[in-house]
Parts: sequence; structure tokens; C-alpha cells
Amino acid sequence: MHQSELCPESNSELLIDAFPAIAEYGMIGNCHTAALVSRAGSIDWLCLPRFDSPSLFARILDLNRGGFWQIQPIVPFSSTHQYLDSTNVLKTTFVCDQGKVELLDFMEVTDSHQMRHPQAPGRLIRIVAGLEGSVEILCNCVPRPNYAQHPPQFQASGHNVRFDNFQLNAPIAWQVDSQIHTLDCRITVSAGEQFAFTLAMQDSPAPHSNPHNALESAIAFWQHWAAQCTYQGRYRDQVIRSALALKLMTYAPSGAIVAAPTTSLPEEIGGERNWDYRYTWIRDASFTLYALLLAGYFDNEHPFFDWLEKTVQVEKTGIQILYPITSEGQIVERILENWQGYRNSRPVRIGNQAVEQVQLDVYGEVLNAIHFAWKAGKYNPIGLWDDIRPMLDWITANWQEPDSGIWEVRGGQRHFVYGKAMLSIALDCGIDMAEALHLPGDIDRWRQARDQIRAEVLDKGWSEKLQAFKQSYEDETLDAANLLLPVMGFIEGTDPRMLSTIDATIQQLVSNGLCYRYRNAPEGVKGQEAAFVLCTFWLINALILAERVDEAAAWFEQMLARSTPLGLFAEEIDPTTGEHLGNFPQAFSHIGVINVAVSLAHIGHTGNVQPQHKAAADAAGRGGSGAAKQAQS
Repeated sequence: MHQSELCPESNSELLIDAFPAIAEYGMIGNCHTAALVSRAGSIDWLCLPRFDSPSLFARILDLNRGGFWQIQPIVPFSSTHQYLDSTNVLKTTFVCDQGKVELLDFMEVTDSHQMRHPQAPGRLIRIVAGLEGSVEILCNCVPRPNYAQHPPQFQASGHNVRFDNFQLNAPIAWQVDSQIHTLDCRITVSAGEQFAFTLAMQDSPAPHSNPHNALESAIAFWQHWAAQCTYQGRYRDQVIRSALALKLMTYAPSGAIVAAPTTSLPEEIGGERNWDYRYTWIRDASFTLYALLLAGYFDNEHPFFDWLEKTVQVEKTGIQILYPITSEGQIVERILENWQGYRNSRPVRIGNQAVEQVQLDVYGEVLNAIHFAWKAGKYNPIGLWDDIRPMLDWITANWQEPDSGIWEVRGGQRHFVYGKAMLSIALDCGIDMAEALHLPGDIDRWRQARDQIRAEVLDKGWSEKLQAFKQSYEDETLDAANLLLPVMGFIEGTDPRMLSTIDATIQQLVSNGLCYRYRNAPEGVKGQEAAFVLCTFWLINALILAERVDEAAAWFEQMLARSTPLGLFAEEIDPTTGEHLGNFPQAFSHIGVINVAVSLAHIGHTGNVQPQHKAAADAAGRGGSGAAKQAQS
């Protein structure tokens, strides 16, 4: 039973002493930005108008400074929440002695063509509906714009309040407390009644429909999009939920895909592993594209390719590992010194210093995604070839250099095995496209470099001591990223070296069914982290390709059981407590759900996929490409 978190007899600012668990939150959004809504009906994270805009509500990072927008019964209540079927509309149901009410939270969305237009996003809408009895509801709004760096100055006019660049509307007049900068109103909701609250940018276009019609439109939009899923099988609901989460992390105006909609949710409670993920990592976005294509969510004019084309045209040869979602976005890392952090986990960071790192694997992931989309008949790489070709030349000239690795460790550059292997994959994809499409390029030189990289990885990347592929040439330690070697087509999944690597990974990196990224590697960061959700899914995929399918299916079932009640995953899970940690929801984690479900269906286990996607998977090298066959030396 939740206690009403605001004194019913006072307008004083809300003060609480406990953070909700990360797993208690749901996400809503509109492909411009996203909000986190707690099971108690509180929006505790929202940046407007974009993912990377300064926060308006951020109680998830500071209980008393961050700001929030809460709608709940005044009296003690219990609550549950769930998504309306195949949508990103979140329903929270409150039960108290007075009766039962539900709260529907969503953001306006339009059709896909309009969503790509870089206009200000539509409204965030909250509809309270009476189900049983008569329940008195308190709506308490404590906006704290610009990372709470200044208090809002309210301009109230009856049901409407304006401040900064925002406007709030309620079904009754707001009560404004100008001293502590809060808004609240109370309303009694009886069975059959509905009342709507809205938040919008002041420069947003005038709404074309009332909130109730907007709800119907949002439901129709999401259900129509979800129905495009070509995966059929026992995990269809989980695949659709993960796809809907990934869709929410797409910034429609540019096509960029964020790694997560949050910043600084900790990988270790009380620790400093707190990073800003509201940017586009080339790797994450490429994996997201790959996963959505596997599940059938793809059109022939996917905006991510537009974004990628603009990006690589700017970079030409070298690629940054991450980018802001728009050209004007800021990425310089700085610390919000006065913020508490989630459960006192400091520092709270905005921006990300990892942009300065060199991570060679991104070339392989980008070119593999392009290659896969081409093989699936969903993208023609000819228009991008003038940018792909110099990338392949750059790889040929620079593959022997060290890098910072996939995990963005801050402990110095080394020769990471996974990164080297992905360079050979990049060259292999480029060679295949050049030969098949008769595109210009120094194919013989690319092929020679590809073969040299493979030979070196199989020699220097193998550890006799570990009986496994190791993290880097310099370090005798395991790395879960090497579980991707058969998935990406570098080596056969049944190769004895991969079988041994899988067994060593299970023995040394797995705890209570969850896989860590690595252990005891030079990181340059203090503290410890939890198990990385995606790494466990990588392990499951490696088991599938090793023909240990029943074992893989059992692992998958236990992982799905670890999702939040809404079917979402954070970046990490504590193997001891089962607590979700890190930024939330995490695109990487949901990519893993889709990839494993489709991989199981691909081999005829618990489902099926459409023939065109099966053919594309074969061509893309899922355990049997020419790259893998040539790696058998």
C-alpha cells in the first residue's frame, strides 16, 4: 500500500526519503523524447522537447531538487500498471477505500511521415478515469526546468499555466504557490467520468483533437506499427514490447537512435559509473536497426540511413563512436554538482566524454547493418558508397592500431580482439557489396587486409591459458563481446575454439544465470558493476549457434522472467538481488530479446520468421557466412 506522498492539508513541496526501484518505471514517448512514469503515477524523468534537452522533471536523480508531476489518490492506495495491448500507452490503476481509478499516460504521435518532420512534439497527455466509487485525486506538479538550475516563474490563467517554454492545462484551475514554485489541483472522479491534463511546448502547433481523440489516435498508431512484426511464436508479445521500446528511442526528425532516454542511473548503487546515454552510439544504433529488421519493422526509406549518410559524409573516414541526435546537440561531459544522484550515486553527468575514444569495432557494426539491410532487399548501398569506400581504405591503413574497445574503458588503448575481428567483418561486407554491385574500390587490397586481420586474431587473440578468445592481445582475461564472433560471421558457432570460449565464459563470467562483460580488466573507473543484460543474450545466441538449443531456450526463459513487470530491461541486473541497474530502458537489452527470439525461430524452435528475413539472416552471416568459413585456419 502506497501512502499519499503529499500532506493533504498542505501545499508544501513534496519531500520523500526513498527512491522507487528503477524496475517500477514505465516509459512513454513520441519519437522526440520520452518520460519515465512510476507505478505511483509520478513522472520522474522528462526532457523537452528532445531526448537530450535539459530535464524538466528529474526526481529519479534527485528526490527534492529534480522535479516531478504526480497524479494519484489523496488517501492511501495500492497501484499496478501495464501497457495497453501493443501500444506505448501506459495505464496505472489505483485502488483505495474510496474506489478505483485509472490513469492513462501517453504522448501524442502522428503518422510516420509527419513524425519525421522536425517540428515541436505534441502534447504529453494524462487522462484520469473513474472506474468504481468516487475518488479524490491530487495532481501535484513541481517543474524544475534546465536541470533545476532556476525555479519556474508561473503565469497562471485559470486552467492554463505558462512557464519558461512550457504550458500546462488542467480540467480545473491550478493552485499556484509562487514561493516554493509548485502547482496543484484536486478533483473528485466518479465512476464513468474522465478528466485530462496536458503538457506541451508553448510553440507547439494547436492541437487538432481533444485529449480523448488523441488517445484513440495514439492507440491506433502504436497498434498499427506493432502489427508489422513478422515474427510468429511463443515470444511474440516480448518481441513486440521490445520493438515498441526501441521505436520510442528513435528520434524521428533525424533518424538518430538513442542508447537510452536517461542519464546517470547507476551501474553500482553509490558508485561513480553513471553515464549519459541520450546520444546515438553508432554501435547501438546499428544493432537496433539489425534487430528491428530481423523482426520485420522496416520500411524502404528508413530514416536511420539518412542520418547515417549525413554523419559519415561529415566524418569521411574516421567515425566517432557517438553523436548528438541533432547537429546542434551538446555532448561535452560535465557534472551537476548539486544533485543527489539516484540513491546517492554520484556524480550525475550530462554529456559523455567517451566521444573522444577510438573504437574500431564500430566500422564492422555499421557496415554489417548496411550489408544486412541490402541483403534483405531493404536498402541500396550505392548512394552511400562514396562514403563507405574511404572507410574501407581507412580500415586497411589503420587496422594495426590499438583502440579503447567496445566497453569504453578509460584504462588506456589496447589491441582488443572483438574490435579487430569486426574490422575483418567490415572489409568482408564491403568486398561483398563491391563485387555484387560492381562498385569501384581496391578490392584486392581490402581482401588482403581482411585475411591478415583474421589470421592475427586467431593467433594473438587466442589464449591457451584460458582456452578461449581473450579480451585483448595484452590481457589474459575473458570478454563477453567475443561471444559475438560466430553471430557476426567471424567463426563457426560449432568451432572447437568457440565451444571452449562459451564454456569458459559460463564458468568465469556468469553468476546466477547472468553474464558479466568482463572481470579484472584495466578500466580506469572505480567500483564494480552488475551483470550486463545484453551479454547474457549474446551468450544465449552463441549457444544456439553452438547447436545447444535446449540449453539456450532455458536460459532465454529465465532471462525473460527477469524483465520488469512491464517487460522492460535496464542496462544491467544485479545477480544477487535481481535489481535492475543502469540507464533505463536500455536499447541494447531489448535488441537482445529480439535477436534471441528470432534466432530460435530461425532454426525452427518456438516460432518462425518470414522467408525473406530467413534468407537475409543466412546471407548476413549468422553462423555460416563466407567470413566464418575462411576463418577456419
